[in-house]
Amino acid sequence: MLKHGKMDKFKINFDKEACIGCIACASVCDNWIMDENKAKPKKTTISEKELKSNKKAESICPVNAIKIKEV
Repeated sequence: MLKHGKMDKFKINFDKEACIGCIACASVCDNWIMDENKAKPKKTTISEKELKSNKKAESICPVNAIKIKEV
């Protein structure tokens, strides 16, 4: 079987109810945007290439509303 490079996928679980709209995630990661008074990810399945900036968003969130898991 041939390997076609690393195609790891990561899933973002976002608790919109917990979000306080502080925009911290959107300030450190292009995948996060503001929707009314809450943040939201543009996409919830990300590649390994996108992981670093999304992990930064996860770590900066003051209410731990962002969780990223490998799938």
